[in-house]
Amino acid sequence: MTPDLHELDAFAAVARHRSFRKAADERGVSASALSHALRGLEERLGVRLLHRTTRSVTPTEAGQRLLVRLAPALREVADALADVTALQSEPAGTLRLNVPRPAAQLLLGPMLAGFVAAYPRVQIEVVTDDSLADIVGDGFDAGIRFGESLAGDMVAVPIGPPQRFVCTAAPGYLASRGVPQAPRELLRHACIVRRFPSGNRYAWEFQADGKPLEIEVTGPLVFDDDALMVQAAKDGAGIAYVYEAMVSDDLAAGRLVSILDDWSAAPSRFFLYYSGRRQLPAALRALVDFIRAC
Repeated sequence: MTPDLHELDAFAAVARHRSFRKAADERGVSASALSHALRGLEERLGVRLLHRTTRSVTPTEAGQRLLVRLAPALREVADALADVTALQSEPAGTLRLNVPRPAAQLLLGPMLAGFVAAYPRVQIEVVTDDSLADIVGDGFDAGIRFGESLAGDMVAVPIGPPQRFVCTAAPGYLASRGVPQAPRELLRHACIVRRFPSGNRYAWEFQADGKPLEIEVTGPLVFDDDALMVQAAKDGAGIAYVYEAMVSDDLAAGRLVSILDDWSAAPSRFFLYYSGRRQLPAALRALVDFIRAC
């Protein structure tokens, strides 16, 4: 019996995620049902497609070869179905968005209640991810990133106002350690370090005489979460470099103090972006229009 499209799509999801549980969550089925379907597919093909252990799932050589040929074909099918959906008069369906946590918290989150009220047949699935994802390869309809991070073949729509970073610390910390007057003086302070998903650490960005200046700070705390950075700064653990919008209330209340303002780098802007290589689905077009109107 020839495998059907659902079985092949299920195999591709498991192979892509290297996890039955994650693939099952994506497809809205149980992991055991997905495992049973994959065993049936392997039996019909007469070849093992996946290596299974208690800790991991990886494609066999045959499975990897099938995945390489199958993934573009499945994307073509998904694009064809999206093109048909785009012809609907009322936007409907699911939009999968890949969004860094700060953009989800500061920009996208506050918009969503209004959007789903206006378009009740659209479901939005937001995956918060601070890495540079391949939105097309990973099955997302769109993503949000800073403009300088976008590939040239993407369509980009600005979302929200430009975002400025600030250096900030608790008054008590600055009273005991002194207030830095220039970015290089940060090297003598306890700084709260930002770590990217790749493992790299972020060099804090400033401007000096109109030219960019980067400082590779060090300190006792390393986080990949802005909320933890803000809390640590309020607790007096050191100096944080965070989105100004995340600490505006704390600055106004005096819980934190902004420093090195004269050295601030130019604000950057987030963009909603999507592939320009196919017809825009009606639901995504509705979201784009909604963002533009905000």
